[in-house]
Amino acid sequence: MKGKNVLIAPLDWGLGHTTRCIPIINALIINQYQVILAASGKSAVLLKKEFPQLTILSLPGYHIQYAKSSGGLPFKLLLQIPKILRAIQQEHTQLKEIVQQYSIDWIISDNRFGLYHRDIPCTFITHQLTIMAPYQWLRKWLQRINYHYINRFNNCWVPDMAHNGGLAGELSHPKQLPAIPVQYMGLLSRFNYSPLPFNEYVYDYCILLSGPEPQRTILEHIILQQIAQIDARIIVLRGLPEQEKVIPSKHTIVTHLPGHELQKVIMQSQFVIARSGYTSVMELLSLQKKCFLIPTPGQTEQVYLAERLAVMKICFTTQQQHINLPEQLKLLEHFPFQQFEPEIFTTQQLNLLLQNR
Repeated sequence: MKGKNVLIAPLDWGLGHTTRCIPIINALIINQYQVILAASGKSAVLLKKEFPQLTILSLPGYHIQYAKSSGGLPFKLLLQIPKILRAIQQEHTQLKEIVQQYSIDWIISDNRFGLYHRDIPCTFITHQLTIMAPYQWLRKWLQRINYHYINRFNNCWVPDMAHNGGLAGELSHPKQLPAIPVQYMGLLSRFNYSPLPFNEYVYDYCILLSGPEPQRTILEHIILQQIAQIDARIIVLRGLPEQEKVIPSKHTIVTHLPGHELQKVIMQSQFVIARSGYTSVMELLSLQKKCFLIPTPGQTEQVYLAERLAVMKICFTTQQQHINLPEQLKLLEHFPFQQFEPEIFTTQQLNLLLQNR
């Protein structure tokens, strides 16, 4: 299929789905595929900055709204199911027009359920084969719906390692897999690890803000208030590629950085504080960083992942309502981090996936 037109479309649920598509896009370009992107909002802005040479089509997202409290989030998400189903149908209808207009030969959908086509190979990317809902009955119901849509695709790529539960545990390694072929592709990361010489850190702490609103802003307010009391070298990346607002602080506050500059800042930091979103975790572990993870309230898969990695001594974690940075940064300094050897997706891995598809 080299030289063929490939459509890649990430879900607009935070920026994680978008950033984890970047290494796939790069691998396809290296393999001489003609890549066309479909996104909207922050995702489109980020992709335009990373790939100014590529065509980016407007494809409206699901526009999920989050609750301010963790307890209210599952119910707010359930109330939005009719809106999500309408968005899935709308993107499926729009896909037919895109396929015809741009002569699409292959579709890669990162968690966008409507991007399947009966006449064209379609690949679905997800790390959540199990949706970690707070109730067992709800988890089973959501998995049936999840598989109902996934099985409309030709194959499913899971960004995780295949053995010993991988990184995501039950999320990516359920007891029952979808009916279509499932392939584990390794961890997705924009970054290429190279050790920092002689631990020459520029920053003590790098704080990465990300994820959907309003929780991104809520965490930002907590962080900015608490670091004002801390005498250390701190850089905060706000995760807002569409903004240029300057926030006064004795620390370094940056709105957004492109991938190569972001990697440099992360590598120059001794510790990284971030959400336990799966993409963030994959990228940080690919750089072998010591992490302090703060799950987004109500996002049970983030809570599960942070707790799993804390038990494995791969990260330090706390809940958002319990953040006390002056005290917890002292504990972070003495946390017994265990080394983790990640298997990272590469251009060669893409070729293996295509051979076994």
